[in-house]
Amino acid sequence: MFEAALERIRRDYVLCVYGYVVMPNHVHLLLSEPDHATLAVAIKSLKQGVARRLMGDAPHFWQKRYYDFNVRTEEQFREKLRYIHRNPVKKELCARPEDWAWSSFRHYAMGEEGVVEIESDWTANKRERMAGRLSAVIFEPAQAEGD
Repeated sequence: MFEAALERIRRDYVLCVYGYVVMPNHVHLLLSEPDHATLAVAIKSLKQGVARRLMGDAPHFWQKRYYDFNVRTEEQFREKLRYIHRNPVKKELCARPEDWAWSSFRHYAMGEEGVVEIESDWTANKRERMAGRLSAVIFEPAQAEGD
């Protein structure tokens, strides 16, 4: 359910999801700034949507504050993504990152597509292939009469 809500936010706010992990008592996200609104507005919408589905009108499913960190370098990006993917192993919920179903790890390791579209080389390559197929159809030369 959280993954479906995250995918809705990704589409609605036009942001990139680079990585995530859903843990039993918290969530880690590696996101871009959204094209529409601020990150705070997108996170608020995500939290409200999840809380409504899980709790109805009951108050306080989430903590009021979330903690953010601005990633400024490729090294920091890799470090945060590695931390996110290893969190279930660190918390002894599984033996290997690929064993945890609620994470973007398998997308990076195997190109697996899940509920949430992950922005990665796999995704970029898929878009390029799709664009090539579409342009082949769109730019197909007209056939001469009688052909």
